[in-house]
Amino acid sequence: MSHQQDITPLPVLGSHSQIAMEGLAQNKDTDKNQNKNMGGEIEKYQSPEENGSAQVDVEEITQKAKLSDYFTLLATGFALVSDGYQNNLATVFNPIFKIIYASYYTSSVSTRVSNSLLIGEIIGQVGVGLICDLIGRKTAMVATTMLIVVGGILATASSGSTPAGLLWMLTVSRGMVGVGVGGEYPACSTSASESANEKFGRDRGKVFILVTNLMLSIGGPIVISIFLLIINAAGYKGTTSAEDIYKLKYTWRICMGVGVLIPLSVFYFRLKMMNSKLYRRNAIRHSPPYGLILRRYWRTLLGTAGTWFLYDFVTFPNGIFSSTIISGVIPGAGLVKTMEWTLLLSVLSLPGVFLGAWVVKYTGRRNLLMMGFSGYIIFGLIVGCSYEKITKIIPLFIVFYAFMQSSGNFGPGNMEGTISAESYPTSIRGTCYGFSAAVGKAGAAIGTQCFTPIQNHLGKKYTFIIAACCGALGVLLAYFFVEDKGKDRLEKEDELWRQYLVDHGKGDVVMGDGSSENRAAVGNAEKGELSFEE
Repeated sequence: MSHQQDITPLPVLGSHSQIAMEGLAQNKDTDKNQNKNMGGEIEKYQSPEENGSAQVDVEEITQKAKLSDYFTLLATGFALVSDGYQNNLATVFNPIFKIIYASYYTSSVSTRVSNSLLIGEIIGQVGVGLICDLIGRKTAMVATTMLIVVGGILATASSGSTPAGLLWMLTVSRGMVGVGVGGEYPACSTSASESANEKFGRDRGKVFILVTNLMLSIGGPIVISIFLLIINAAGYKGTTSAEDIYKLKYTWRICMGVGVLIPLSVFYFRLKMMNSKLYRRNAIRHSPPYGLILRRYWRTLLGTAGTWFLYDFVTFPNGIFSSTIISGVIPGAGLVKTMEWTLLLSVLSLPGVFLGAWVVKYTGRRNLLMMGFSGYIIFGLIVGCSYEKITKIIPLFIVFYAFMQSSGNFGPGNMEGTISAESYPTSIRGTCYGFSAAVGKAGAAIGTQCFTPIQNHLGKKYTFIIAACCGALGVLLAYFFVEDKGKDRLEKEDELWRQYLVDHGKGDVVMGDGSSENRAAVGNAEKGELSFEE
């Protein structure tokens, strides 16, 4: 009897244990199914039994991912200050080299040195855009930082037995910097857009503008301010004496060297960041269907790339040669006085960035883009048609010139990156953004190359009249080819693209970056909200 009492409970305990184990198994299966059904909203990390590695602390990873979004936005801002700084260095070293190497630094040499950065940027934008999508955002940003640092060091140390040798070394070094700076555009902007989409929702556009175009725009005032601080501290007297020439020589090298320190300040943050959640889920890292990409997005590419070409065709030469334009209007002003007016011009151009960031939520992306191009028409024609009279009143000329530049920042400057980041799905965002930006930089290179011949053969006022013509073309391109997706989450275009792949026989394309479970396109449907609440 006692023996039966000992063994009678065992089946009951065994039954309870079995039920408990089955319940745990069912819960585990349910969790897996929920993760799958939520379309990746909860990321599935492989267990130790599945991959043989140590157990992953999901909470720790989730916390790291949350912090990574803020690291990404912070690093993007600082990095693009560096890019804006590099883009505007020519504003400083062009007038310096014309004094130091007066007989050698002709307009063709000046254009070659200035364009080396732009050509490098085109290469970087296309190449790094592909790397962003095929390898990852983090890898791309670390690589671009290294290129800017190494190229900047070489540019700062440029030397040669003749002026020609020094300037050729500077040209090649600036080209290397350009590859890094150009690569920052798709690498930083795609990551910033995805992080802002995750953290700031409907205000994604405003945040994106403040960490991209604003940071690029303040690079100009920073580089000119540093130049003026150095040159005034050195006691530069504005002569061509050996002492003043020596001061100019170390001034441009210090300005170049500062451009190396800025990207180094964000290197730590870039090592700490993760790829965005959207990229981790939607990346297509093997055999992207480029034929289908062109078939679906050719019209969108025409809009983003075409308007960016027109914007850069106007804004880059007017930025690079702004000191030349001002010195032509104020003959005999001298280097320091010219740069002071140039600083005022660059500062007066900044309000357009803030105003655009404030109103974009209400105007919409496409309307703001057209409004900015309309500013080119209005102020370009005002300055161009009244050039002989308005240049006699220097402050008035500077103000209207700044209005034209500020309208560029207000509209296309703010919107080119925003629209290019929002118009394409995550899996090809870097590629399409990089292509659009590269076409823009081609416009910048062509505009820089044409700027001096236009001034010499047509007249100085025609640089402003042509800017107005570009504004008119920009309005037309924006109206017919640019879509406004400011009310949609980035997930919406991801889902439309996924469905397009499935409908065109590419449902077996593998999506995901390997950090969690990869899925075929057919099983990677987005189940969350696709538009922002009004």
